[in-house]
Amino acid sequence: MVGIFKQKSSVNGILLLIYGLVLKFPIFLHPPGGPLRQEEDHFLYKWLIDFIAPANLPAIVFSLITFLLLYSQAMLFNRIFNVQRMLGNPNYLPAMAYMLITSLFPEWNQLSAPLLVNSLMILVFYRLVNIQNVQKPGAAIFNVGLIMGIITLLYQPAVIFLLLMFIALFIMRPFRIQEWLINLLGITMPYYFLILLLYLTNQWEWKKLQPEITFGLPAMPANLQLTISLILLILPFMIGGFLVNANLNKMFIQVRKGWSLLLLFLIISTLIILVNGGSNYVNWLLCAVPLTAFHAAAYYFPPGRIFPPLLHWILFIYAIYVNYWT
Repeated sequence: MVGIFKQKSSVNGILLLIYGLVLKFPIFLHPPGGPLRQEEDHFLYKWLIDFIAPANLPAIVFSLITFLLLYSQAMLFNRIFNVQRMLGNPNYLPAMAYMLITSLFPEWNQLSAPLLVNSLMILVFYRLVNIQNVQKPGAAIFNVGLIMGIITLLYQPAVIFLLLMFIALFIMRPFRIQEWLINLLGITMPYYFLILLLYLTNQWEWKKLQPEITFGLPAMPANLQLTISLILLILPFMIGGFLVNANLNKMFIQVRKGWSLLLLFLIISTLIILVNGGSNYVNWLLCAVPLTAFHAAAYYFPPGRIFPPLLHWILFIYAIYVNYWT
């Protein structure tokens, strides 16, 4: 499979769909139920779930929505990777890695606020990595802030992603106070409209908008299965990170900045795990996007024909076990 997805072919989009269905078909056989509700969910996600609740949709509909979200995220991130030439030659390895990574934990295959946040964070990453080359930086910076404001209204711990945006602006562009003010305007814009809506409908309460942030240790693996899943997340990341570092001298400056931004993305996502850490691994899904990049590097850079397929089939067989037999 690594050899197939290492090529750029229009057929690979269909093959990825089949590949994802093989991995995630149990969510259609045994739908996990409706959307996940957690204490960390914010106003916009709660409103969305309450809005669709009266329709009493079958559980399989939410499974279909979840699968389409995961597939679209994989394809979108893969397209961004190819446009930015992050791995040199265009390929479908990032999309394959994303579908595989998100199959290691059952909670990652259920509709949740972090799943919706991932779609928006992929867009944020794309805009941030291109922000130094745009002709109208004010509009681009405002749009990034606007998307980030929506993200914070979906999931409370995602407010930590503001650090990612501010540090990325500092790295990617020379400091200009007007650009930072434009960015803050974009972040607060969704709150302006939401406050106005709540006030006009006599539902205004500050607690509906105020994020409740607490720090604590993340959930520790309670069994061997979770431990293996975490190892299979971390080990390919370490291999991919080493290989990326070894090939940095061969990359353009723009590509190097892209990898630095992905590493920063991963660090901030790891910090979010420490915010409102519950007893499950749903919020760990926010690490899936940057981890995907380094997993793809672990499949792309090794020179031999043995290690990449071996690594892939280990993860694939284990993902099949997690989804079909647990």
